[in-house]
Amino acid sequence: MGERKSVVIVTNYCMVSFSDVQSAYVDFPHQVQSLMLSTVTPDGQPQASYTPFVMGRDRTFYIFVSGLSSHTQNLKKTPQAGILLIEDETQATQIFARRRLMYDCVVNLIDRHDPQWSGLADQFKQRFGNLVDMLRQLPDFQIFRLIPQAGRFVVGFGAAYDINPENLEQLMAIENE
Repeated sequence: MGERKSVVIVTNYCMVSFSDVQSAYVDFPHQVQSLMLSTVTPDGQPQASYTPFVMGRDRTFYIFVSGLSSHTQNLKKTPQAGILLIEDETQATQIFARRRLMYDCVVNLIDRHDPQWSGLADQFKQRFGNLVDMLRQLPDFQIFRLIPQAGRFVVGFGAAYDINPENLEQLMAIENE
């Protein structure tokens, strides 16, 4: 799909090109350090929480969480999650139209014996500091991979874009039904 030259209205009511929105989408995860996590309890009840994350080059998200937390137990029983990255309220021009990025994800636990585990723990330390050294020593802390399957990026009133499931780096205009 080629670049669109359409114009959209964003939260500060100025006009921007599709390529500017595309650039904002690519950069957005780097502007926040944690994600809101939606999981399902064994009883089928939705449960919201949050956790810090690191992101891979392929827009795969990794979370480093305690086995004692309910969201960890939920992910082990139902390996699906919704994630939300959202603009800080203090940075938002309009509280009703905060910039946000949502993904529906499948989830995989990365075993501590997997060679990737140590490298990911190092990435958490690089991003979040020395506390990670202590956390990685705790046997209940685990790393999960959250792989987006679909998503949406919202930049303001009437300005929402689906994420191309075949290329997670690319936005698509939402088709009217």
